[in-house]
Amino acid sequence: MVTTPSEQVGDEAEAAAMSQLRSAHIGRLLLDAQRGYSLAALTELRQRGHVGLTLAHTNLLAHLDVGGARMTDLATRAGVSKQAIGKVVSDLEAKGYVRRENDVTDKRASVITYTDAGWGFLRDAHEIKQRIEARYEALLGADGLAEMRRLLMALLAGSPTEPG
Repeated sequence: MVTTPSEQVGDEAEAAAMSQLRSAHIGRLLLDAQRGYSLAALTELRQRGHVGLTLAHTNLLAHLDVGGARMTDLATRAGVSKQAIGKVVSDLEAKGYVRRENDVTDKRASVITYTDAGWGFLRDAHEIKQRIEARYEALLGADGLAEMRRLLMALLAGSPTEPG
C-alpha cells in the first residue's frame, strides 16, 4: 500500500499522540514508579553488601512472610509459576538468604524461611524503605505522601487480585 504525504503526516501525528498517551497513562506511571523504587532500593542494598541480588530475588523476599511461606503461596503472591519461584528460591538458598524446611502440616510441601543473612537483609531493606520514603516526602510533602499512600491503598482495595 502506498501512502500519500498527507497520510504520512497523519500517521506521524497519530504516532506522536499515541506515544504521549502510552507514556502518561496511570498503569504506565505506576509501573515506572514501582520500577524506580525497586531499582533505588536494589542499589542501596548492593551498597550494603547484598551483592548478586536481582529484582526477582528482592521481589520474592518482599513476599516472604517473617514466619516463612510455602512455595505455592510465594508463586501466587509474586504472580509467577511455581517453577520460576523454585529457581529464585534455589538462587537465594545458594546465596544464604533462605532455607527450605519441611511443612509440618503437609509432608509433601516445604516452607521457605529466612536465614540469619535473610534477617539482615530484612533489617537493611526496612532502613532503605524509610530512606526512600523520606526522599518521597521531601519531594511531595508529608501531606502529599500520606495522600498518595491513601489513594494507592484505595486502588488496591478496589482492584482484583487475579486476572479475570
